[in-house]
Amino acid sequence: MAEIYQLREKIEELTDTMKLIGDSLDPTSLEEEVKELEKSTFAPEFWNDSEKAQKIMADLSNKKDELGKYNDIMNSLSDNTDMIDLVEMSENPEIDILNQVEKDLEKLTKDVSSMKLRTQLDGEYDKNNAYMSINAGAGGLEATDWADMLLRMYTRYFEHNGFKYEVTDINNEEAGGIKSATLKVSGAYAYGYLKGEKGVHRLVRISPFDSGARRHTSFVSIDIFPELPDDTEVEIDPSDLRIDTYRASGAGGQHVNKTDSAVRITHIPTGVVASSQAERSQMQNKDNAMKLLLSKLIQIKEEEQREKIEDIQGKYSQIAWGSQIRSYVFQPYTLVKDHRTNYEIGNVEAVMDGDIQGFIDAYLAESNKDN
Repeated sequence: MAEIYQLREKIEELTDTMKLIGDSLDPTSLEEEVKELEKSTFAPEFWNDSEKAQKIMADLSNKKDELGKYNDIMNSLSDNTDMIDLVEMSENPEIDILNQVEKDLEKLTKDVSSMKLRTQLDGEYDKNNAYMSINAGAGGLEATDWADMLLRMYTRYFEHNGFKYEVTDINNEEAGGIKSATLKVSGAYAYGYLKGEKGVHRLVRISPFDSGARRHTSFVSIDIFPELPDDTEVEIDPSDLRIDTYRASGAGGQHVNKTDSAVRITHIPTGVVASSQAERSQMQNKDNAMKLLLSKLIQIKEEEQREKIEDIQGKYSQIAWGSQIRSYVFQPYTLVKDHRTNYEIGNVEAVMDGDIQGFIDAYLAESNKDN
């Protein structure tokens, strides 16, 4: 058990970090913004524009969540200081109280670290919703099954962490698994948190599809794109677009499967493709696919800082050995390791059930060192 002076030093350290976070967050101004937004929701005409109202409600929820987390941490630090004071004043100090303070500080250390990372997500699109694209590499059923496993892992992560998601496009493999899938992920800083997941993910396991019980290696690529604001202007020549319609192959009800409501848009000069089949309306799917296409084109331009997007198309096509950002090993031992940060976890089952926050935090912390 830690000594009292060590607990006090830890509280002082966390309080200093929270003061720096407060300088960035400006909780007083944030509280005023929350009050103004709440006031606007009571206006009689608030819901006349449903889309605008929903954005305001989402913004309000995010700001209240951020302010609430800041206040909760500060109150907890104060409460634990009071607990230590009581123990020191007591003639018969209770060891159980100090043990509880130590446990509280372990949790607060993680909470403060997470909040610090969040305040450092200051990229132009970090606060935005995100699109996630999952694509199986070569390898047949083994690769498509791995893609399906990653789809489950990420959706579990979204559910555990309060992100909403919608599968906007999916290409199933008849033999099992998925060839590709696109998800729209909604929530505060969705793009900021997920952007580090972009890259090739490698699986090593004894294949359940191999009668010889041999070890197989499979690859899946993950792409992450920010959802762009509605007023984003991008010049695209309509003649550069090829728009195809087809029947949805995934879930969506009888109506979706009986009509050519799904839409695929190809930007011919670059080969970039975006698809949507989640909506019943072909027009809605076309709008969704166009938003995703624009997000892809803009991000590629920004990342490479080149005038011609076609110059760098090859970078995204190789899903193979040597290009992986993370390895998931099921046999002969269990380990998930990120090759960029060296962060690793031995509990593969927990990771596959969505416990990937440690990898995300480690990547963001490493990225912030370079900035």
